[in-house]
Amino acid sequence: MIKNFKLILEYDGSAYHGWQRQSEDRTIQGTIEQALKQLTQMDITLIGSGRTDAGVHALGQVANFHCNTKLTPQAFLAGLNSLLPDDIVIKECCEIDNDFHARYCVKSKTYAYRILNRNVPSAIYRNYTWFIQKRLDKPLMKSAIDPIIGTHDFKAFEGSGSPRPHTIRYVQAAMLSEEEEDIFVFKITANGFLKFMVRNIVGTLVEVGIGKRNPDDIKEILLSKDRNRAGVTAPPHGLFLMSIEY
Repeated sequence: MIKNFKLILEYDGSAYHGWQRQSEDRTIQGTIEQALKQLTQMDITLIGSGRTDAGVHALGQVANFHCNTKLTPQAFLAGLNSLLPDDIVIKECCEIDNDFHARYCVKSKTYAYRILNRNVPSAIYRNYTWFIQKRLDKPLMKSAIDPIIGTHDFKAFEGSGSPRPHTIRYVQAAMLSEEEEDIFVFKITANGFLKFMVRNIVGTLVEVGIGKRNPDDIKEILLSKDRNRAGVTAPPHGLFLMSIEY
């Protein structure tokens, strides 16, 4: 009997070329599929909620796979974690309805981007934050966030090379907070994201924070639908996929 299994996983993306399986490069999807093959002796396709880029991390990525097996979810959880490298962990495994699809059933996703803002870099956080030495104006950055909340065309914040049927997305919430001393966290929840969308928004907010742009520029950038009007693309290693709602 073919069963559908849902996984919730976390990973450190530092050593991987993103989520999507590639023929030559090491990826999250490819690594988990290899472990599934060791466990079941079958070629299994793992369906992720979406792609994360090279260097991006996840605390709550969701995936599913179909398999004709007698193995229980508990057996998959223990077996996969025994076979996977330490930088990928299956947090939960359960059997779910056959019509569940990790990508197509998504209602919203939440990402967080971490910025280390102090005079010196960090040996510990170097792979998990964007180090910015110049002091950021947090109130200015906060005031620039409001225009992106709601339904907008985010074409100006989309990376090239990833055509979509449309570039309209609904941002349910976005905020900037100070997680701990010198670490700013930008958190955003939306019904979907374009390629590099979060990183391009963060790069633009940072330019506001250092005084290179005005907070009002965000609204004009959105209306322009021109990627050249927005800021730099923030590096991938500060970005975390936090959670997914279905």
